[in-house]
Amino acid sequence: MSTVTDYDTITAISTPPGEGAISIVRLSGDKSIEIANSIFKGKDLTKVDSHTINYGHIVDKNNTVDEVMVSVMKAPKTFTTEDVVEINTHGGIVATNEVLQLLIGCGARLAEPGEFTKRAYLNGRIDLTQAESVMDVIRAKTDKAMQVAVNQLEGSLSKLIKNLRQEILDVLANVEVNIDYPEYDTDELTTKMLLEKAQIVKENINQLLKTSQNGEILREGLATAIVGKPNVGKSSILNTLLDEDRAIVTDVAGTTRDVIEQFVNLDGIPLRLIDTAGIHDTDDKVEKIGVDRSKNAIDNADLIILVLDASKKLVQEDVDLLELTRDKKRIIIMNKNDLNSVITNASISSYITDSDILISTSAVTNDGIDDIKESVKKLFMLGIEDSRNDVLVTNARQAGLLRQAGNSLDDVISGIESGMPIDLVQIDMTNCWEKLGEITGESYPDELITQLFSQFCLGK
Repeated sequence: MSTVTDYDTITAISTPPGEGAISIVRLSGDKSIEIANSIFKGKDLTKVDSHTINYGHIVDKNNTVDEVMVSVMKAPKTFTTEDVVEINTHGGIVATNEVLQLLIGCGARLAEPGEFTKRAYLNGRIDLTQAESVMDVIRAKTDKAMQVAVNQLEGSLSKLIKNLRQEILDVLANVEVNIDYPEYDTDELTTKMLLEKAQIVKENINQLLKTSQNGEILREGLATAIVGKPNVGKSSILNTLLDEDRAIVTDVAGTTRDVIEQFVNLDGIPLRLIDTAGIHDTDDKVEKIGVDRSKNAIDNADLIILVLDASKKLVQEDVDLLELTRDKKRIIIMNKNDLNSVITNASISSYITDSDILISTSAVTNDGIDDIKESVKKLFMLGIEDSRNDVLVTNARQAGLLRQAGNSLDDVISGIESGMPIDLVQIDMTNCWEKLGEITGESYPDELITQLFSQFCLGK
C-alpha cells in the first residue's frame, strides 16, 4: 500500500470532553510542527528532537491561553506515519477548545471521526483488522476483551489471513502455469493439488468462524435479559450480580417500569444485564410501555434469565413467559428458596427443554448466585484460557467476509468434484483470495473504508 503524501494537517481533541487532569489536542500532517510552533511560547518546536516533550505556553498574540507540555513526534515513526504533535493542556472545556480553535485558525483542519486511524491505515501503518482493534481496545469492558483486542492490534488475525492468502496465491500461480504450459504439467500442478489446498484453507476458515460468537460477546457483551412476572425478585437478582443497588427493590408489584441496562464483568465475560419490567397484562399506559420494551429485550437477548417465585404456585403469567422464551438459551431461576418452596423442578418439567439450566436461589441470602455465574460460562463455553494467544474474529464484518470466502471454496471443491474446467474453478479460488483481502483491507472499496472509519470517535 502506497504512502499518502497529499493530506492536509488535521487536528482534534483526543480526550473525552469535560473536566479532568489533562486534555490532549492532537495534530497530524506535514505542517503539524509548524502550526503548533506558531502558537507556542517556549523552545522552537521546529528544532527540537523527535519524540520529546517540551514545556511552555500556548499564546494568542500576547495573551497566555494555557500552560502546556507539547510532544513532538516526527515522521515516519508515528501512529499515522506523519509528523504528529500532541498538546497536553489542563483538563477542561474552555482552555482545550481555545487551543483547538487557535490551531484551526493557523491552518489545521478539524479531523473527521477516526481520521487519525484512517491515515494510519492508508499510509500502511496498520491494516483494517488492526484499525478495528483500536476501537476494541477503547471499548473493552473486561480484561479478556482487552487482551483479545491487544492481540489483534499486534496483528494476530492479520498474519493468519495473510498466510492463507499467500497459500491461495501460490496454488493459483501453479494453476496458471498449468493452463499456459500444459505440456509441462506435473503432479504438483494438478487439480488434486487445488482441491487439497481448498480443503485446507476451508478448514482454517471454519476454525476462525467458530471463534466469531466468542469474539462478538467479548466485544459487545452478552445481552442477558432478566425476565419474570412482577415482584419475583428480578431486580434483587440484578443487584446481587452487580454487587450494587442499581435497581429499586420493594414489595410493591410493578416497581420496575422500564428496562434497566448495566454491564457486569463475569470472570472476563462482559454481561450486558437488562432488568425488564414485569411482563403481565396491565391497563397502566406507562407500565404497558415497559412491558412492550421487555418483550423486545427478550427478542434481542443472547441469554434469558427467567425468574420464578418458588414460594408461590405457578400462574398463567409464569407459563406464558416459559412458553415465550422456550426457543432461547435460558437459565430458569427458582428464587426465594429461603421461604417454603412450592414450585419444584418436577412441577415445571413440562415447560422446560433439555438445554435449560435450573437453579434454586435466594437474593436475600445470596444462595445460588455463584451457580448463575458458572452456568453462564457453561452455556457459552468461551474457553479462552489465555486470550493473548488466541486469534478471534471479533465483529460481524470479518465473520461475513469469512463466510463468503468459505462459500467460494465450496464452489471450488464442488466444481472440481463435478469435473468443471480448471480455468473456471480458478475464478472461485480467486474470489476467495479477494474476500480474505477485504478482511485486512488489501482489497476493499473506498466508500466502505469511509463508512468504517466514520464509526470511530473524534480524535482517534
